[in-house]
Amino acid sequence: MTNYTTAQMLAPNTKVDKKDAKLVLANMIWVAFALLIGGTAGLLQTLVRSGHFELPFGIGYYQLLTLHGVILALVMTFFFIMGFQIAALSRTSGPLNKKERTLGWIGFWVMTIGTLMSATMIALNEASVLYTFYAPLQAHVIHYIGLALVIVGTWISVAGQMMRYFRWRRENKGQKTPLLSYMTAVNNLMWYVCTIGVASTVLFQFVPWSLGLVETINITLSRTLFWYFGHALVYFWLLPAYMVWYAVTPKILGAKGFSDNLARLSFVLFLFFSIPVGIHHQLVDPGIDAFWKGLQVVLTFMVIVPSLMTAFSMFAVFETYGRNKGATGLLDWFKKLPWTDARFVLLFIGMLFFIPGGLGGIINASGQMNQLVHNTIWIVGHFHITVGAPVILTYFAAMMFLLPHLTGRKIDKIANRLGLMLAYTWALGMGIMSAAMHFAGLRGAPRRSTFSEYGGAEVAEEWITYQVMQAVGGSFLFIAIIIAILLFLKLVTGPKVNDVEEFPVAEFMDQYDPAVKWVDNWRLLIIITAFLVLIAYTVPITQMFTENIPGAKGFKLW
Repeated sequence: MTNYTTAQMLAPNTKVDKKDAKLVLANMIWVAFALLIGGTAGLLQTLVRSGHFELPFGIGYYQLLTLHGVILALVMTFFFIMGFQIAALSRTSGPLNKKERTLGWIGFWVMTIGTLMSATMIALNEASVLYTFYAPLQAHVIHYIGLALVIVGTWISVAGQMMRYFRWRRENKGQKTPLLSYMTAVNNLMWYVCTIGVASTVLFQFVPWSLGLVETINITLSRTLFWYFGHALVYFWLLPAYMVWYAVTPKILGAKGFSDNLARLSFVLFLFFSIPVGIHHQLVDPGIDAFWKGLQVVLTFMVIVPSLMTAFSMFAVFETYGRNKGATGLLDWFKKLPWTDARFVLLFIGMLFFIPGGLGGIINASGQMNQLVHNTIWIVGHFHITVGAPVILTYFAAMMFLLPHLTGRKIDKIANRLGLMLAYTWALGMGIMSAAMHFAGLRGAPRRSTFSEYGGAEVAEEWITYQVMQAVGGSFLFIAIIIAILLFLKLVTGPKVNDVEEFPVAEFMDQYDPAVKWVDNWRLLIIITAFLVLIAYTVPITQMFTENIPGAKGFKLW
């Protein structure tokens, strides 16, 4: 195995290329816009559910619910991930060439067109089908085509990113690839594999059906193809946050990361076990044999391993940092952490939210416990403290150093103070709202429904307190969104400086140790990923075509 010299391991540059920066910034502008629109829709939902607010201008509740899901869960996250990954590649592997950057711009504009198409149909109330777009709910065909274009746009952008990664490998044979570039490639490979499911169901089922070319649709197949994509989607959101945790956080602290090789291994395990697990979202669905549900539950629990590896790595960094600052007691290191640095506080609060989020995920994926919470607002609460806290707060932290780095500015005291206000306000709002959702879900409150649909005074009385708490939490979250927008504007419009904010990238304790060879063997990684997917899905999907199972043959529209 090859030993690497210090010169070989140093990144070729310390800044994002100026031409790449324009592409990254274009994506980040969409993030801010989507956050404001989606956040407003979320606030209105909580107010409606409280029973003390009616929507004006004939706006429908499910219209808002669809907008909230699509614009935040898909549009905002996709644009951030494309922008951040391009920045990470440019920072650690060097500038994109003209072809790679052009693919990034084409992907950006295809995503933009798709977003506008979908948003138009939602605004016209022609696509109130939620972001999961379950049949038999049917949207206008333009909505489905728009969502397909958003996915295609990511494929095009990812193609440019993968070209940059493999070009670095060709130009630097025998060297360990920069960690952030490696992580980006793993996340992109997972994305290509998992989006086969949603692309297939949209193009071959929903588009023909919405055009009236076919009369029926295989509901079980459509749900299965969606969740083949849908659970990996969660890790597509999460892995960029893990990139920041592993590769950026230690540098923010002024410390070294725990283990470069462990970080790579954790990402490989996420690649293997993030896709063949979607059926655990369908534990109560007919048409899928119990054995295959059980198998995918086991595979789901395998994801706990890289999650625990990440937790161990990060808290090892925190404790080491604290010890170096003079901490001696069991937990004294906690007080030594940089609690006045908004970048760190945003990250750390997000990590803390992931602890109850992970525990809730274990419950959701467990067959019998899932029966209690399935299709209740508990699921919504879980979704918000996994995606709406760890992921989004880490995205905010990333934008704090990324935006001024791209525009030639510096984080000043006002920006840092806004970042701290954002972290604590977001944590307060999300804590109140998600706790209310979890407690209401344990008492049977349904997800997606409005207060007026609950029916029965006794039932409504039992849930009313939790609905009001949701509105309170949602209000704090909306205040936090306003702070985030102000922070965004502050970071991109302040005075330019010579000492530009850095894009921090950490070194690791094992920085110059050789890479584990099989972890860098992309052919092997693809074969193992494909094998696990085939094992988990071949028989269940075959049965949906060959066996007379309730729900598998579709339905008649009339």
